[in-house]
Amino acid sequence: MKRLIFLTMLLFLMSGSSLLAQDVRYNFAQGEDFSKYKTYKWVDLKGVDHANELTEKQIKEAIDTNLATKGLQKVDADTADLYIDIQTAVGTEKQFTSYNTGWGYGPGWRGGYGGSTTTYGSTSTIYVGQLGLDMYDSAKKELVWQGTASKTIDPKAKPDKQQKNIKKAVDKLLKNYPPNKK
Repeated sequence: MKRLIFLTMLLFLMSGSSLLAQDVRYNFAQGEDFSKYKTYKWVDLKGVDHANELTEKQIKEAIDTNLATKGLQKVDADTADLYIDIQTAVGTEKQFTSYNTGWGYGPGWRGGYGGSTTTYGSTSTIYVGQLGLDMYDSAKKELVWQGTASKTIDPKAKPDKQQKNIKKAVDKLLKNYPPNKK
């Protein structure tokens, strides 16, 4: 049952309007010559969480489009320079919101006495989606680049908004790929 709920939530992975901006982090193998990587192949790592089929296809298409603009070509051969895989997850956080009416009768307010202000509070659940992208050197079988994008999501967002957020997350995630030589 947990897995069904998890997979359902993944449909909405990078969807909805954001309460916070996307948080993107990446790391790479220092000293690696990324100019030698010209081709890549999608692989499925065992034991890794994946989105449902539709969402995963949308994410992969966005990554394919972005990597093509960087000169990388997707191939199906095991001789690809890079093996890449994605991981997805959706978590929840509780948010507590309180506000004060700021209205009441107390000392100093028009000379009145007594009374009080009223404070109200509410909790809500915030969904946070994460997309991880790993790139492995196929010859060395070593991780050479890794990135993660996370964002609050709206599970009720329309499909076009979901697709827009997936593209935005992927563009931001791959903004610094390949890493600049220093």
